[in-house]
Amino acid sequence: MTVRDDILTRPQIDEALSGLPDWRYRLGGLVTVYKTPTAPAALELIAAVGRLAEERDHHPDLDWRYNRVFIRLSSHDVGGEVTARDVGAAAAVADAAAAAGASAEPGLYRTVQIGIDTPNAAEISEVWRVALGYRKGRSGDLEDPHGRGPGVWFQETPRLNDNRLHIDIHRSKAESGPALEKTAATGASINSDHAPNWVVVTDAQGNTLRLCTEEGHQPDL
Repeated sequence: MTVRDDILTRPQIDEALSGLPDWRYRLGGLVTVYKTPTAPAALELIAAVGRLAEERDHHPDLDWRYNRVFIRLSSHDVGGEVTARDVGAAAAVADAAAAAGASAEPGLYRTVQIGIDTPNAAEISEVWRVALGYRKGRSGDLEDPHGRGPGVWFQETPRLNDNRLHIDIHRSKAESGPALEKTAATGASINSDHAPNWVVVTDAQGNTLRLCTEEGHQPDL
């Protein structure tokens, strides 16, 4: 079996997530947020996750915010995709969170990307990669090697608008409805032609962003 044979397909990921209610799929990873009763309890949960990671030799990205812990699992050795190792780790982390008295709030986990319209991605991608200190990621996009900054991806198109940059805000489909309703209530223009994959939002000055879900994002096998 080659390394990439370990990558799970979307149907396999969806099946695994049916038994992992705390977790969501997001751009090549499994993500969640745990809320603990106190900040010290959050640190204890992080320590427990750290021990699990060492035992499994499979380390997640962690972000501590007072009494909330943001967690992302992905297998970097196969190009940043979900494998059975991530599913197993997610189950173990969920057990540790339950033991710590933490509650899951996966809807809080948002992922932001910058989209750039261009007729030739190869002509400009290296400029952005070097300036940001990023590396090439999934499908030719750019990612922060430390998981801190927003990703950058290039949408090749011969039809360029005046505004070539837009923001993509990724939420899980399960939690996207309220965000869309609140955004529409601001008076922004909403184009739902590609829903539920994404919805294009245009503000009063013509700037655009996209509210995206995990629908349509398939592992590249």
